[in-house]
Amino acid sequence: MADKDAVFRKKLLEMFRIEAGEHAAAISSGLIELEKADLPEEARGKTLEAIYRDAHSLKGAARAVDLGSIESVCQRLESVFAAMKRGGIEASGGLYDLLHRAVDAVDGFARSAGSGDPDSGLTQAAEITRSLEDFLRGRIERSPGEKQEKKSEGKSEVAPAQDESHGAEPSPEVPGSAGGTVRVSSAKLDSLLIQTEELLFVKNAFRHLCSGIGEAGADLRNRRKEVRTEEVVKLLMHRLDSLGKQARTDAWIAGGMADALLDDMKKAVMLPCSHVLEILPKVARDLSRQQAKEVGVAIDGKEIEIDKRILEEMKDPFLHILRNCIDHGIETPSEREEGGKPRAGKIAISISRKDGKRIEVSVSDDGRGIDVGKVRATAVKAGILSPEEAASLADGETIPLVFRSGVSTSPIITEISGRGLGLAIVREKVETLGGSVSIDSAPGKGSTLRILLPLTLATFRGVLVRTDGHAFVLPTMSVERVLRVKRQEIRTAENRETIAYEKEALSLVRLGDVLELPRGSGGEGTSPFAKVVILSHGGKRIGFAVDEIGGEQEILLKGLGKPLLRVRNVAGATILGGGNVVPVLHVADLMKSAARAAGSARGALAASGGEDAAERKSILVVEDSITSRTLLKNILEAAGYRVTTAVDGEDGMTKLKTDIVDLVVSDVEMPRMNGFTLTAKIRADRKLSELPVVLVTALESREDRERGIDAGANAYIVKSNFDQSNLLGVIRRLA
Repeated sequence: MADKDAVFRKKLLEMFRIEAGEHAAAISSGLIELEKADLPEEARGKTLEAIYRDAHSLKGAARAVDLGSIESVCQRLESVFAAMKRGGIEASGGLYDLLHRAVDAVDGFARSAGSGDPDSGLTQAAEITRSLEDFLRGRIERSPGEKQEKKSEGKSEVAPAQDESHGAEPSPEVPGSAGGTVRVSSAKLDSLLIQTEELLFVKNAFRHLCSGIGEAGADLRNRRKEVRTEEVVKLLMHRLDSLGKQARTDAWIAGGMADALLDDMKKAVMLPCSHVLEILPKVARDLSRQQAKEVGVAIDGKEIEIDKRILEEMKDPFLHILRNCIDHGIETPSEREEGGKPRAGKIAISISRKDGKRIEVSVSDDGRGIDVGKVRATAVKAGILSPEEAASLADGETIPLVFRSGVSTSPIITEISGRGLGLAIVREKVETLGGSVSIDSAPGKGSTLRILLPLTLATFRGVLVRTDGHAFVLPTMSVERVLRVKRQEIRTAENRETIAYEKEALSLVRLGDVLELPRGSGGEGTSPFAKVVILSHGGKRIGFAVDEIGGEQEILLKGLGKPLLRVRNVAGATILGGGNVVPVLHVADLMKSAARAAGSARGALAASGGEDAAERKSILVVEDSITSRTLLKNILEAAGYRVTTAVDGEDGMTKLKTDIVDLVVSDVEMPRMNGFTLTAKIRADRKLSELPVVLVTALESREDRERGIDAGANAYIVKSNFDQSNLLGVIRRLA
């Protein structure tokens, strides 16, 4: 019996965690809305009522699962919201900070519910509860009736709202009870969707069967003169015709069933973009406060639905984009006022449908824009461009470099940004999902990042091509056009083949060469025409010559699985109707490989030698704590670096005068000479001025980071967020 009770409570807690997460997210979004100064009074009242009810429902649900810490905080939240509704509280930034902290705590308590620690979160809950009670006592004037009601109830802070008048607490929502909906685990839905998608193979197999029967019948008719018995031929032809008719009927029925079932299953796993985007205003609020900035986020089109698997994959990229806007784009309030802008920056996120198969996500900020000069300089320093190449680039050609790993315009590396990885991660994730990303920027006016994403992930339409004896599938969404080109019209410019397309010279490469396939007997030279598929991606177009271009069909993309999780130029594979496994090509990779095939080998050379380079680098660790000094020394030596140590800044400067090092890792708070002073002295020394300096410290305030920037540090890593892989990544970039 005890086991059954435990199992039931576990299931109940799982349901509660889902419900609590939804209520907490709704309250956070409501608080963000209420902070807007221009919110109409009617909308303000509706929002207050909505978050009041969410707090009330969450309180009841917490009571049902015996989570007193959450119930206690929700009781006080409910009291504050009730007072705000009556006008007993004039909201301020300090109150909103406290309310956000309370909601974050409730969300955290809910996530850890059932962890086995009965006291988990009680201390924090008690602290937040006291803070809310103090605020209520200090700011609310109660009427005599309210005081009497509080006295009679004992523990109620304010009079119950009308929806509480019956005295019954709402029980947790029972799955399947409201609005004809049920809660189904995402794992079960994913499994059902995968099985449904497999029906595409049945659908394509029927089509292949029909085609085969038709070909057999045609062949038999052509050979009827070779067969002596006319009656046998007629009988076989009749049977084949009957089989063909039945197969076509079965194929039509199976295809319709598969399409209808797949469409319904796709709808079942479609979620509105708000599922991921609604957290962004709260994240923006927290980040902007950390950096003493004022930022508002507006989202349009968040009701548009997309495959939940794509949404989940895009959660981190959206956070990277938001951090990039706030950290790099939006200026401080004083800087904005000096530039004639409002004190508060704006980030606008817009989602819209494109051609029924894709959506476009546009993220714009009204900040300082991208400094193309810094981008060029960073690209040269990272070895991506030569100084001559950088000087020849136009602004429009320079801006896309921000998507390259290692390119950042930040003057210092922090735990938030500065490593040149954020937008590189965004591009990689978007391209893996079959989308594309681009960016526009205007100095002093801001930047706009546009992302194109497919509505669904696994199934899409593809064009079958053959080259050098191998079959491949190209995603239709990236195929701009297929055409035949006379071979005598193919021109050569700068050792590259080109064709005339829409009044411009378009690069032409052989798909087989790009894929490094041995030249096969594809019959390329037997025709006066070359078959060309023009692919477009990220604003670029390249023509790929192939031996054959087949039809277009709906395909099911399958991942390659271990150990082939990421193969260059290949996005996955599909099974055609005849049972043949065919690779599905990765268009973004193809475009890069085509550039390399045309003679650009610089990227490969620049990317080589990572670990060997580490063996030749020498690092000075300056740290007064013997424990921290030993830890850093061991981490760096294990990574292959040669390490010397110093006990404080003064000792470090002495060793820098006698030892040759490639980088300095220093603490900040040290006797005799601290890390800020050490960094400033290194920058003032003519021989050491270019030496990279990484500050690793417990000081995490904005003022301390600014001191690090002013002193000339290249990176600033806070010990509370310390991660050795993060440190090593920073060092590899700087050393």
